[in-house]
This record gives sequence, structure tokens and C-alpha cells, in this order.
Amino acid sequence: MKALLLVDHADHKLDFQEVDTPKPEKGQVIIQIKAAALNRRDEWIRQGKYPGIRFNTILGSDGAGIVTSVGEGVSEDWMGKEVLVNPNMNWGENPAAQAADYHIVGMPTHGTFAEYLAVNTNQVFEKLAHLSWSGAAALPLGGLTAFRAAFHHGKISQGESVLISGIGGGVAQFAFQFALAAGAKVYVTSGQQEKLDQAIAMGAQAGFNYKTEGWQKAAVKASGGFDCVIDSAGGDQLNDFIRMMRPAGRIVFYGATNGMPAKLDLFRMFWNQITLQGSTMGNDTEFADMISFVEEHKIEPVIDSVRPFEEIIDAFDAMRDGKQFGKLVVEMN
Repeated sequence: MKALLLVDHADHKLDFQEVDTPKPEKGQVIIQIKAAALNRRDEWIRQGKYPGIRFNTILGSDGAGIVTSVGEGVSEDWMGKEVLVNPNMNWGENPAAQAADYHIVGMPTHGTFAEYLAVNTNQVFEKLAHLSWSGAAALPLGGLTAFRAAFHHGKISQGESVLISGIGGGVAQFAFQFALAAGAKVYVTSGQQEKLDQAIAMGAQAGFNYKTEGWQKAAVKASGGFDCVIDSAGGDQLNDFIRMMRPAGRIVFYGATNGMPAKLDLFRMFWNQITLQGSTMGNDTEFADMISFVEEHKIEPVIDSVRPFEEIIDAFDAMRDGKQFGKLVVEMN
């Protein structure tokens, strides 16, 4: 089968190769991948900025397809089903935090950027009827990360004012859609006006360009302050968020692309009872809850573009450049 592997090559790190089609082990199914989607972690892996790099691994954490064979102990009822993949592996017994051996499909185990994928049955969910192959492939990792940030940690509820930073990213857009579905008043930030305009067209109350001086005051004036902020960047802007929070506000961050803040306004945090909470993916129960939420509200992932699998490296380059609005998807022949 054709697959995209991470390779240790001086000129490039991604290589199409013909590899053996996997066979199902006990408790597994084989999925013929119909569509797969990129995540920021895929590009970080290409750049060598992700822990536990293993060369000659098939990348990709998001995918959807058709079950073509089943292993020992797996019901034949799975045969022919249209499914999507929960990329979690070994979350563990504590729903509050992942176990030490937790990892994600696509590094260190083989992932979805291939014609076929072997996964355990507890990672397989039937594809939602309202989603296309591309929509189903775009959902898992970003959707789960956003769902945990928005509801487990962010506790977003109807009528609250919520700020989603960096609206161009996949997780941010899911958090935006989930908060809207929950009845919150949602505001967004971006460094690109066209992304702000797109978010407003989708239902944002307002958008703020973080490159514009004084955007923080404009955001507070428009919203009256925020009950929850969902952020992916960290850095010194955390202090901006702290100043913009209502009492007992929650700041949830699932990334730190801007690194550490030079300082943190602890005085304002304790006086206003503000929570600063880190978040990652979610547990398997949250994945099932996320799927139900998406089905109930008929949420469709925002997709920037769909390419043939053969053009996936172009999608990596688009991810690197950061100009996309929504998920980057590839479809198999």
C-alpha cells in the first residue's frame, strides 16, 4: 500500500513509500482510509519539534474509512461499516489526566496517511451520517482537544462571553463552533482580517486583530469582559487575557507556540479568582461525548481545502505557512 512516512533525509523529511498492508491482530480492525486530515502536530513532527520522533513511521492522526477486515475476537458486524478513528491510545484509568504511556496514532505508532490502517476496536466509531468523508476525517483530534478545553476545563455555558484566540487553527475553530452550539456569545482573535471576517460570518459577535494596538480594550468594551478564554499560544498575551477576565473567569490553553510569559499577573489572578488551566487531548469518554454533541448539533468541521493524497506534501506546506482557515484534508482514490 502507499503511505507517507517520516524519514531521516537531509533534503526532505516526508517520503511516499510502498509498505506492507497491515493485517488485523486480536481485537483490531483494518480500515481502508477514504480521507485523512492534517494537524499542527504533523508539521511539528516534520520540523523535528515534537517529542519522541521515530523515523520510518507513517504520520497522521485523523482519518475515516471503511472496515475491510477484522481480527480475532472482533464481531463480523464491523465489516463494511463506515467509521472514523479516535486517535487516543492508552489514556489510562484516570479521566483527569493521561497515563505515562499515553500516545496518539501517527507517532510513534503508524497513522492515517496511508491506504490502510490497523486500530483497536475501542478506537473506532461509526461515521456520523451528516458528515462527508472529509468532514469525518477532519473531526477527531481537533474536535476532542477543543471539546475538553471548552467543556471539561472551560465549563462554557449558555449566555457566557467566550474568547477564542487564533481562530484560523483547527482546534480553535472547533472550540468556536462548540461554544456557539452551547449558546455562548463568542468572540475571536486573529492576525489576519479575512479570518476575522469569516468567523463573524459564522456567528462570532466580533473579531479583534491582535496586531492592532489597543485591541484588548476594544475586546473588553465589546464583551464586558470574558468568562472563558480558549488559547493555543501562551506567551505574554496571557497577561492580556488575565486583565480581560470577569471574576472567576477561566483561561484554558492547549498549546504554547509563543512560549513562556516573561511574567504572570498573579495578583490580579488571585484577587479575581481566575483559573489558568492547561489542557491536551481528551479521554475516551469525552471522545464519545464529543461525537454525540457533534451529531446532536449537526456540526460540520470547517475545511480549508481538500487535495488528492498524492498532494499531501503541499498540504504540509500550507500548514507551515499558517494561512489556512479550517482543516486541510486529503482524500484517497
